[in-house]
Amino acid sequence: MKKSDWFVYIIQSEKGHLYTGITTDVERRFREHADSTKKGAKYFRGSVPVEVVYQKKFKDRSSASSYEALIKSMTRAHKLKLILGSLHD
Repeated sequence: MKKSDWFVYIIQSEKGHLYTGITTDVERRFREHADSTKKGAKYFRGSVPVEVVYQKKFKDRSSASSYEALIKSMTRAHKLKLILGSLHD
């Protein structure tokens, strides 16, 4: 099995909500969410994804999952600071 990098990503919806997930291909995953297919998250059946506003690469799924859990525990204000901070890197 080929080892791939994993990414944690945050997508902003048309309503301004922030959705966090993990994947090995951020662009593909965004398309799946936007296409409203069964492969997309149920969250986006009621809200349209607008853009990926944050992504960070990890060497394995375990690390990405741990970081995803950390982000999901953050307040919206902390998530916005994370996103703004990544724009200045």
